[in-house]
Amino acid sequence: MGLKKCSPTGIDISETPFGYTLSIIGGKYKMIILHWLAEYEVIRFNKLKKLIGTISYKTLSLTLKALEADGIVVRTEYPQIPPKVEYSLSKRGQSLIPVLHTLCEWGEKNREQLI
Repeated sequence: MGLKKCSPTGIDISETPFGYTLSIIGGKYKMIILHWLAEYEVIRFNKLKKLIGTISYKTLSLTLKALEADGIVVRTEYPQIPPKVEYSLSKRGQSLIPVLHTLCEWGEKNREQLI
């Protein structure tokens, strides 16, 4: 299946393709943020906060900054009063959406086995 190259023996997980991918999408809210950005294409901060519901303003802000620093999210600021900021997925971020869909499908198939 080719997974040996993703986690070779004797190497720290953070230095592998698996580790890198997990550093980008891992965490409590990153995948759900990516989901909503894919769903809406362009979204403002407060709308994203309402859609997620359980996330604090600080956590949302820090998570968006991390995704932006990783080149996954694009932040567009409009010079107006009051300030307007929109978020969208970069091309790199869009390339993660099939991965998220696969994870969701796996969860749908396997979650029922535990219920």
